[in-house]
Amino acid sequence: MAIYESEHTKFMREWMEKHPEEREEQKKGRALWWDKPQDVQTQAEYAAGKVPHKAYPYATE
Repeated sequence: MAIYESEHTKFMREWMEKHPEEREEQKKGRALWWDKPQDVQTQAEYAAGKVPHKAYPYATE
């Protein structure tokens, strides 16, 4: 059974095969926006400051 693959996925797979230098650019872009160092102390402070949500947010009581 064949697995569906969109036209965009096919295009990107073929384009990346033809342009292997773009892997480094892709990694740089990911590092710029997503791969950030995590501070354990800051994460603990965020977790401690969370307020529990109501079961139904539109309740007036």
